[in-house]
Amino acid sequence: MSFKSGFVAVVGRPNVGKSTLMNQLIGEKVAIMSSKPQTTRNSIRGVLNREKSQMVLVDTPGLHKPKNKLGDFMMESALNTLKDVDAILYLVEPENNIGPGDRYIMDLLKDIKTPVILVINKIDISDSDQLDHCYGLYEKMNQFQRIIPISATLGVNLEQVLREIESLLPEGPRYFPEDMITDQPERVIMAELIREKLLQYLEQEVPHGIAVVTERMRMNEEKQLMEIQATIFCEKKSHKGMIIGKNGRKLKGIGKSAREDMERFLGTKVYLELWVKVKEGWRDQPSSLRDFGYDE
Repeated sequence: MSFKSGFVAVVGRPNVGKSTLMNQLIGEKVAIMSSKPQTTRNSIRGVLNREKSQMVLVDTPGLHKPKNKLGDFMMESALNTLKDVDAILYLVEPENNIGPGDRYIMDLLKDIKTPVILVINKIDISDSDQLDHCYGLYEKMNQFQRIIPISATLGVNLEQVLREIESLLPEGPRYFPEDMITDQPERVIMAELIREKLLQYLEQEVPHGIAVVTERMRMNEEKQLMEIQATIFCEKKSHKGMIIGKNGRKLKGIGKSAREDMERFLGTKVYLELWVKVKEGWRDQPSSLRDFGYDE
């Protein structure tokens, strides 16, 4: 059998487990995870090297109708990804009905010639009758190459998903070195790890008005640690107070948790310095979106 390689988009409604699935398949944390929807803002690529294939998995922002310029960017990013890949993994949850959000996505996928594997996630928290009913609903749509029930959290049926992807990939070279797990710059990954902790620590209305920029990364050879400075931008003064917390305790907790993940990813000790600044309405300002790493 010759070597196969290609690109695979991971799509679905916000919060269906796309980042969890991608991290499980890669075997490392390359996409941030949160219980809050619309966690992923950019298309994040993870590289999975197997004996006879290399899969480049693209974790796209959750497909949804945008509410601001940041939302427009996220949707445009996701839709552009779908046109340039060899296969699509479409994640859904085992629900009793196909809701408007999933019908919206299926309408988008109808216009794309790329083969789609439907993945029914979270089978570990659904009963068999519900799963069978959901499977039947999607099977009737006659729109998918294959339907595979999985649990991304527990790793159930993931090898089956990988074999199905491999069957769809064309023959090709390794696009990335075997020891590479993501094409994201380290500065971007460090900022995303901080944003993940902000999503976990903060109130519902605050996180989506937050951007994180890694201002500086420098290896201190004398102290044998990585020095990282990052700025957290929020939209309101009241949000700044929530991020910092009483006597700075919340920001310290966010920093400690992010630093631990950074040390695991970089394989070295990290000194992390965080600043919080207010930039009102940045999600609707094209110049701010560019400054924070989002294109128009």
